[in-house]
Amino acid sequence: MSHSTSHDLAHGHEPGHDEHANHGTLRSYLTGFALAAILTIIPFWLVMGQVFANHWVTITIVLALAVVQIFVHIVYFLHLDARGEGGWNLLSFVFTVVLVVIVLGASIWVMYTENTLMMPMSPQYQHSADT
Repeated sequence: MSHSTSHDLAHGHEPGHDEHANHGTLRSYLTGFALAAILTIIPFWLVMGQVFANHWVTITIVLALAVVQIFVHIVYFLHLDARGEGGWNLLSFVFTVVLVVIVLGASIWVMYTENTLMMPMSPQYQHSADT
């Protein structure tokens, strides 16, 4: 066993593994930051500006932008891609997609159910809520 290999193993590095292969550049971090900021500002503007009359259109766009933002974070900040680490990154992508579908689907289901099952306000409080 050579010195560099024993040194790599002693410090938790696999032989032949490039330590800096998955690290991003300043440009990639700034690109990720700009995309994340844009993907935060657009939904805020859509909701606060009441851009669409139909709330379901707004909800759909906000959820779609949330999914895009998750993948921006995965690619630009976690540096995962489908080719790296012998396919394990692809498995991470699939796992992320499954979790996103479960979390977003469950959140929509819970909010819809809460709204549907919510008791109407008594007449004495409806006037104060309208003003």
